[in-house]
Amino acid sequence: MPTPGLTADQLAAFRRDGYLVLPGFYDAATCESLVARAKALVEAFEPGEVASIFTTNEQTRVTDDYFLASGDDVRFFFEAEAFRPDGGLRQDKALSINKIGHALHDRDPLFARASRDPRLAAICADLGMADPRLMQSMYIFKNPFIGGEVGCHQDGTFLYTDPLTVTGFWVALQDATTENGCLWALPGGHLGPLRRRFRRDGAGGVTFDELDDTPFPPVESAAPWVPLEAPQGTLVLLHALLPHWSCANRSARSRHAYAVHIVDGAAAYPADNWLQRATPARGFS
Repeated sequence: MPTPGLTADQLAAFRRDGYLVLPGFYDAATCESLVARAKALVEAFEPGEVASIFTTNEQTRVTDDYFLASGDDVRFFFEAEAFRPDGGLRQDKALSINKIGHALHDRDPLFARASRDPRLAAICADLGMADPRLMQSMYIFKNPFIGGEVGCHQDGTFLYTDPLTVTGFWVALQDATTENGCLWALPGGHLGPLRRRFRRDGAGGVTFDELDDTPFPPVESAAPWVPLEAPQGTLVLLHALLPHWSCANRSARSRHAYAVHIVDGAAAYPADNWLQRATPARGFS
């Protein structure tokens, strides 16, 4: 029997809205095992002189060699608010990490198994991908009180292909609510143009190309934006062109999530995309 993918109604909703929320996709045991594994990875991580900060405000995004060379590796990025003026951590290391990226789906067996779930392959086929490739993965902590905001963006800005094919597979490993920083999306916003492209500048740095000056609606927790509240185990699909964002987490509850970004290997993946791999991205086999 074929592995089930999307129903006709679900596919129609994704094409209409640019996102799809699928509650209960992963069971609680799977979610808790991934949370425990991420915590173990952080515990084993010794920063040394490496203290790469992941800035979620696109206007002030700072990159470094540690970040730019993370396409094939498992690397750790701190919250912008994690450090005191003297350089020490404000709180425990486990509560100071913004994310782990960007190859958990290849490097860690537990994340590899969850990332290569046959149901995800079936969804990719339903979306029309001829040769789905798992390009990037991220474990996002959204820790209590200091979990950083993620500015309004389109995933196609950061994982550009020609034609655009990147699809985000975002999993709520803990309940995501408006209180602890759930995603917010613009229904139908994927029908608009790609506004920006983030790429390597050829001189060892990165730059944004401004492609279209059509503004997004003001970012606020109100219409036309829709909160994508997601109980543990929910899978959220995100179109390459969908504008979405999330608030900072000032609550006492963390909002752990895991995201895999998949592109169609049949599309061109430019050599100046910020994320490059020493080995080609693999599919589901």
